[in-house]
Amino acid sequence: MLDIQVHGAKSFLALGRGGAERELNALAVLTNQENCLPVFLGAGLGHALRAFIHNHDGPFAVVEKEHDLQTQTRSLAHLPEDVRKRMLFLDDPDPQNVLVALTRWQSSHQGQRLLPIVLPFYQRLDSTYYGFLRKELEASARFDFWSRAVQPRFQQKQTRLLLLTSKYFLMGEVLRACQTMGLEHRLITIGDDSVGQEEFVQKILHEVVTFKPDFCLTLNHMGVDREGVLMDLLTRLQLPLASWFVDNPHLIIHLYTRCISPWACLFTWDYDNVTSLKALGFPHVFYLPLGTDPDRFHPHAGQAPAAWKSRLSFVGNSMLYKVGGRLKSAHFPREMTLAFQEIARAFIHSKERSVRDFLASDFPEISARYETLASNEDKLAYETAITWQATRLYRNALVARLLPFHPTIVGDTGWRIEFRNERDQPRYLPELNYYSELPVFYTCQDISFNCTSQQMKGAVNQRIFDCPAAGGFVLTDWREQMEALFTPKEMVCYHEADEIPDLVRFYLDNGKERQRFAAKARKRVLACHTWAHRLKTLIAHMREVYA
Repeated sequence: MLDIQVHGAKSFLALGRGGAERELNALAVLTNQENCLPVFLGAGLGHALRAFIHNHDGPFAVVEKEHDLQTQTRSLAHLPEDVRKRMLFLDDPDPQNVLVALTRWQSSHQGQRLLPIVLPFYQRLDSTYYGFLRKELEASARFDFWSRAVQPRFQQKQTRLLLLTSKYFLMGEVLRACQTMGLEHRLITIGDDSVGQEEFVQKILHEVVTFKPDFCLTLNHMGVDREGVLMDLLTRLQLPLASWFVDNPHLIIHLYTRCISPWACLFTWDYDNVTSLKALGFPHVFYLPLGTDPDRFHPHAGQAPAAWKSRLSFVGNSMLYKVGGRLKSAHFPREMTLAFQEIARAFIHSKERSVRDFLASDFPEISARYETLASNEDKLAYETAITWQATRLYRNALVARLLPFHPTIVGDTGWRIEFRNERDQPRYLPELNYYSELPVFYTCQDISFNCTSQQMKGAVNQRIFDCPAAGGFVLTDWREQMEALFTPKEMVCYHEADEIPDLVRFYLDNGKERQRFAAKARKRVLACHTWAHRLKTLIAHMREVYA
């Protein structure tokens, strides 16, 4: 018999009558068990553990939170190095955290059943902790979760979607498209602090078993943790993930290099990103432009206040405060900050889509300093700041061409600062709500002016779909990818800033021409460019890859 003192005072009888046999008897559960992952609930004096190691060469786990006990028994202290490499040791005092770790370990071993090896002494020592783990692991041993979770996908005519939802504004449009198409779908809401956490993972596992989705859909990789836990889980479940990037993916994706998987499909609003995303290692990448919700944006969206009516307007952020905030919070090296304005101006006129590649080709000294930044986050912060500043300067220059026509500018107060010294002053309106106000605003403008962000030099933005859907006329900057979306008779474009005044003057004076373009653009949008059209295309690609 042996007394073990735990927690400095309390004494327990670790081995009673029968000696080592009491520990060895716990190994009886291994009889006729194959394709399982043994989990020792306690290491004890090491008799059972040593016998197990002698007869088994596969992976195993040991849960042992009793540090004082280990100091006295040293049953784990002298394990050979080759044994340690195949052992998962867990000592977290929270049994829920232990279960999460065991689940991840299980996923990395083809989902084999967790088989508890129970040392009776530990059940007496802390029945709340070790008893809870015993109950949960015995349930795992009886119930083969993975055989129910891993099912063939896309076997039915009707596709079933599992939406990973967030506060991102376009997820509402995707949900409405599902409803319009009559698609069966379930939602898992992503909280600010739940990404990659146990509750989030458990919700996914529950829906996979009960709902049996064909794939998961998210926007901008929301819900995908940087450590790759979710992607590892979906890979084990053989459940495809469709991640639709509706912002520049290169300002996001560098944080997720551990999430490259054949079970992930990336969709990007900018065709220019397809090749570069594939070069990062993602095997399935597709072009999927933006769209609109015709139930929200339509000519009879509501009664506009008299103050909204305008002959010429621009809706957009000045980017003044965004750029200032990014520069203030990031603290870039001095030489990168000094060159910031010059780089942003040059990027506007460059054909290069990537800020990183642009720095390497046009500013090699700054590129070398950029590559020494401490983290991917710091690098992405600089890329974002350059992109935002380039957009600010580009918008400022183009919108300034509208000032002789006294336009209405809808946006943040930064515009008042940008144009404070101009002789011709615009009329300012505060920012409008995208969902409840902007659809009505578009219906009462003669010309809605558009200039695209510098994060998408070849792609088109949301406005050229939303405004025509609302029955409005758009004057927009030309983008290469527009030619695959509209004909020249459906969209009026300017190629250079000098063209803007003449085009504005002509279409202000020719209402019938405006209406003709607006009607043809709306017809095209309703026929080809709604969110339902985009979702249909996305599902077709997912079926092509995974059915």
